[in-house]
Amino acid sequence: MQKLLGDSQAASLCDAITNTEPQVSIRVNPLKNCPNPLIESSDLVPWCSTGKYLAARPSFTLDPLFHAGTYYVQEASSMFIEYLYRNLAEVPMRVLDLCAAPGGKATLWRSLLPDGALLVANEPVQQRAMILCENMLKWGHPDVVVTKAMPRDFGRMEGFFDLIAADVPCSGEGMFRKDPESVTQWSESNVQMCAARQFEIISDVWPALKEGGYLVYSTCTYNALENEENVQRICNELGAEAVSLSPEKSWNVQTNGIGWHFYPHLTRGEGFYAVLLRKVSEQRPNKRRKVRLEAVKTDDLLRNPADFQYYKNPKNRVEIFALKKTLGDDVATLFDCVNVINAGVPIGEIVGKKTVPHQGLALSTALFRENCREFPLDLEQAIAYLRRENIQLPVGEQKGYALVTYHDVPLGWVNYLGNRCNNIYPQEWRIRQANVGNIK
Repeated sequence: MQKLLGDSQAASLCDAITNTEPQVSIRVNPLKNCPNPLIESSDLVPWCSTGKYLAARPSFTLDPLFHAGTYYVQEASSMFIEYLYRNLAEVPMRVLDLCAAPGGKATLWRSLLPDGALLVANEPVQQRAMILCENMLKWGHPDVVVTKAMPRDFGRMEGFFDLIAADVPCSGEGMFRKDPESVTQWSESNVQMCAARQFEIISDVWPALKEGGYLVYSTCTYNALENEENVQRICNELGAEAVSLSPEKSWNVQTNGIGWHFYPHLTRGEGFYAVLLRKVSEQRPNKRRKVRLEAVKTDDLLRNPADFQYYKNPKNRVEIFALKKTLGDDVATLFDCVNVINAGVPIGEIVGKKTVPHQGLALSTALFRENCREFPLDLEQAIAYLRRENIQLPVGEQKGYALVTYHDVPLGWVNYLGNRCNNIYPQEWRIRQANVGNIK
């Protein structure tokens, strides 16, 4: 860092890492925006229109509106991808977030993209992929596919994507202040291993990016080997050029010639590096095979039903999901090439002669709530529901599945039996923390 920044700046950086606290920041979901005293703030993240700094870290786990997907807790520096998006020459309609877990940047990409654009949020590690899927379902936008695949699997989809975002695994130097364990894991050999793996990841997925398409390459580390040198290698060996950018000077974002660095002694955030590249090498799109999706009929559960088609999941044929009709062919191609965990709006699972509604349907912004019976919950009831405990609802209502809400925002489903109800909140999503006193 002394070589990169000079002695004085390197000393300031080290002091910030060791002697200052991380910033707390969140990003509001524009499709679920609702008043929430827990995250009130007049301090906005300057490079992100929906980002906010908080004065202190509240108990997000015990805020039902967090679980409902009304906001996402995200490190402020990584919200810089909104600025990169604003500098694209054309709006991308097929976007792949290649290393998307746990979902911070993927939910931001989805908020930035227009309705009808397809976002593929991918994570190759099973456990992390399930966390990614949970967070994307909570965000609630219908035009998302979550996948668990290796970069080379997407390489078969030649020229398919208009933009690929790759927040590649790195040595984690930018996380030293936030995560002390990352300090103990650092070594020069690990930096070199990460740099080699990063280039391999980009090389494997490169054929999937169309000619003229964009790559957003980012890391949470400082060193040039994983950042500028890797980016220069991508340009030289794979065929790309860096897009010239001019961030606001007041942001104090730094450049060493290619790409942009966030340093915690200069900006309100953790260490982060990002660059916007455009593919200049030739890429001819291949003819693509696609899985045949079996359309089914069901009740109109979504707003603007003429825009959607319902399908059976080709992997098990008992789950039903809904897609925008304009996305059917693209998603069928994904089913052929990669492991799809969730596509569009998950409607439910066929059990005998009935369909058990999916949690993702309750949280989807496409849900037609006028067709649902709803029960509003207070804070204590909402926390109990999110712990998957039994809750008391008014007696005598019509039996069947009903939506429970908090501050008029859906939390999930219950199976209402007239004198009691079964809580069907996903077991793996439940809250395990107990005390609610600090958010009342």
